[in-house]
Amino acid sequence: MNGIFNMWRSSAPAKGAAEVADSQDSVFFSTAFSDGTDHSATVAPWEARAVEVGAKRLPSGHSSSKLLQELCAKNKYMAQLPPELTARMGAFFDFAQVPSDREIVRQDEYGNFMFFLLSGTMAVNRVQPWGEKLLLAQTRPGDMIGEMSLLDSGIRFSACTTMTDCEIAVLSAHALDEMMVKDPQLAAALVAVLARKLCLRLRAVSAHLGENQK
Repeated sequence: MNGIFNMWRSSAPAKGAAEVADSQDSVFFSTAFSDGTDHSATVAPWEARAVEVGAKRLPSGHSSSKLLQELCAKNKYMAQLPPELTARMGAFFDFAQVPSDREIVRQDEYGNFMFFLLSGTMAVNRVQPWGEKLLLAQTRPGDMIGEMSLLDSGIRFSACTTMTDCEIAVLSAHALDEMMVKDPQLAAALVAVLARKLCLRLRAVSAHLGENQK
């Protein structure tokens, strides 16, 4: 993993690459994983959810951008990114304040955004098929939520509800596509980190299933 990041640090774009990128809009994460079924009517984008939950957009230049960088440095996954990359992330995120008791992510909906919790506390819940509501986790500042749906616009496994007033940094699939065009080095590094996190989670689940079968 470190070798990949070192390669990104030292690599320079090929001559003319910037001009090519600027002339083409990336829609990779918005469309690449389509299974042939039109989910556009059921996907819950951040713009619509922000209105539903009464999110207040924080102004550009707000301290949240710096806070995002500081929390990334403490996150065991995001800390793999060099500071010069995380310093550029804020340009692609939406920063918002959300009141308490608001459901930012809903179980079983199609989503296409992830977010970092910057301040406050959230509950991650899942309703089981027999109706029982399980508390899976309580988030803390610096936690990433929803990265799987960001990458594939798929169904949310659980719900995420604010327990207090919270500040969040949101990255949508469209913003990630924009990042691929305007800052491909940052986009590649970020996707690598998210993929690594998801791989480790899958390995942990596989190991747990293997233990239960013994």
